[in-house]
Amino acid sequence: MKIKSLLTLAASAALITSAAATVTIDWVTVGDPGNTADTTGEPNPAGAVADSFQIMKYEWTNSQYADFLNSVDAGGTNPNSVYNTNMGSDARGGISFTSGAASGSKYAAKTNMGDKPVNYVDWFAAARVSNWLMNGATGTSSTETGAYTLNNATTGDAPAVNSVATFYVPTEDQWFKAAYYKGGNTNAGYWDYATQSDTGPTAVTAGTAGIGSAGNTGNFANFTSAADWNSQNGNVTTVGTNGGASAYDTFDMSGNIWEWNDLTGAAGSSRGLRGGNWDSGLPFSLSSSSSISFDPSFESDSFGFRLASVVAVPEPSTVALAVAGLAFAGWGAGRRRRAR
Repeated sequence: MKIKSLLTLAASAALITSAAATVTIDWVTVGDPGNTADTTGEPNPAGAVADSFQIMKYEWTNSQYADFLNSVDAGGTNPNSVYNTNMGSDARGGISFTSGAASGSKYAAKTNMGDKPVNYVDWFAAARVSNWLMNGATGTSSTETGAYTLNNATTGDAPAVNSVATFYVPTEDQWFKAAYYKGGNTNAGYWDYATQSDTGPTAVTAGTAGIGSAGNTGNFANFTSAADWNSQNGNVTTVGTNGGASAYDTFDMSGNIWEWNDLTGAAGSSRGLRGGNWDSGLPFSLSSSSSISFDPSFESDSFGFRLASVVAVPEPSTVALAVAGLAFAGWGAGRRRRAR
């Protein structure tokens, strides 16, 4: 996509940060443009991407989503069903809602859940976050136009991504490449798992705060309901603590949560998910040969997302987006994307 630079977007956002906190998103660059596809996975072929792009290093967290909710729904009216009440009532959900709280602070990440991937989000929610980011990430930023033209839709076909999109749900090829491609050239081949391994990962466990036992190294992943904490038999775990990174330095693309993808980016009645989740019973579900698709309005304790973006030239080390009136409490707020 030939679209405006993220550097320009970041610069314009900086003009309104004097009275606002910032949301910092860690991005990694997926290079090696024009790479060959994987002809062994599912679908077949997959992973060929013509241009470089950026993708989130970690899954979108509950703290980040609570900031989004407080920005676009300061009054707590839940426009376009951006909040699923299971986020509050389910022990695996990570965001509470307090109707009597002050405007702009009605949503909050639960104890020990801020650094966990948000769940109970459908494809439409991920698309609305994309629009919000593209439009400046303030309380007046539209969630209905920008990357996607949603027109307040919460069901039905997912629209195609707009050509002007700067933030968007990754296509399946982009997601697949970021997770499994070995990198380094345009004919490098693919790993079976996003931990740079052809061997199924070992399941992590978790302590009382839900931090994965593997840290950020090794062939591990959160699956098979092995991460028991918060009185749950299996649960989401802290992003980036469940084993090694992909070749492009992304974490948790095998296990933790199924992640929405945009398939080809065209309009359609279903959207894809990849990567497996915390209760996937077999390593195969986490592998490059496993994919599922659902109605874009489907929500589950196993479904989350990460977003993609265009590559700025020159690349900013981070994209800091102003969120008026909000205090960003997300895990890793001070982290920066590793230089490449």
